Amino acid sequence: MGMTFELPTPDAPLKIGTRGSPLALAQATETRKRLADAFRLPSEAFTIVVIKTTGDRIIDRPLKEIGGKGLFTREIEEAMLAGEIDIAVHSMKDMPVAQPGGLVLDTYLPREDPRDAFISLTGGSLAELPEGTVVGTSSLRRKSQLLHRRPDLKVVEFRGNVQTRLRKLEDGVAQATFLAMAGLNRLGADEVPRRAIPDTEMLPAVAQGAIGIERRADDMRAGEMLEAIHDDATGVLLAAERAFLAALDGSCETPIAGLASVADGRMVLRGEILRTDGSECLSDRSEGAPEDGAEMGRVMAEGLLARAGEGFFDWK
Repeated sequence: MGMTFELPTPDAPLKIGTRGSPLALAQATETRKRLADAFRLPSEAFTIVVIKTTGDRIIDRPLKEIGGKGLFTREIEEAMLAGEIDIAVHSMKDMPVAQPGGLVLDTYLPREDPRDAFISLTGGSLAELPEGTVVGTSSLRRKSQLLHRRPDLKVVEFRGNVQTRLRKLEDGVAQATFLAMAGLNRLGADEVPRRAIPDTEMLPAVAQGAIGIERRADDMRAGEMLEAIHDDATGVLLAAERAFLAALDGSCETPIAGLASVADGRMVLRGEILRTDGSECLSDRSEGAPEDGAEMGRVMAEGLLARAGEGFFDWK
């Protein structure tokens, strides 16, 4: 590897920006370890900078009331543009499909389990929940999917990190909730009673389980360093899923799910859109060459939008 730049040192570390939740810190720490290992540097050559975002500050209202996906990224991106941090580590399912001018998002770490986890202190599964059970979630996608499958259940707003949500279950605010398997795995949260929900039963959010690393477009050093830890296989999957999301103009205010997988040199892409009350779910599946993933995503989105017609995503 012929390097044309100076490596960071403990005296002049590379600054990694992140949110302050336990999961965000675990993701930033994984990024630091991968960079340190790739360039044989001490971990002190990288410093983790915690930035509080709007989504972290306002925790008493549903996400849809305070804006879309940028809630967990805007302040971090502003800090990067201002030169206060060098790179930013994000959960890709929180990322808008368009980057602010001057920033690039083209590095992904190997994807974790993309499935949703069903969490209940009493055990059991989604199908076994008694009629009228209260389920907590702040995700519009999960709420719509749940009501589509089980309109007899009651869904309440449920925000907060893993620990907060478990406490709410203990307090009886709800009998069950959902988290991402990826987050639980990254946290090593083996004590959390969970059951992975097959993606045939609940299709995950686009890019769930993937970590993305953003940088300034003109920062050649960060660009070259990140190239060393980029996972091509994850990039191929996300190109398809995020093209699907982009063509649907997806935000936190629209129930959209999508998952790509590659086996034996073929990509399978599945996507779905739902009415916000769960009364209707439109889904599709396509298969093709992995390098055609972005086009597959766009075509699938256009097909679903044509079937949905006017007002499909309107609030009910």
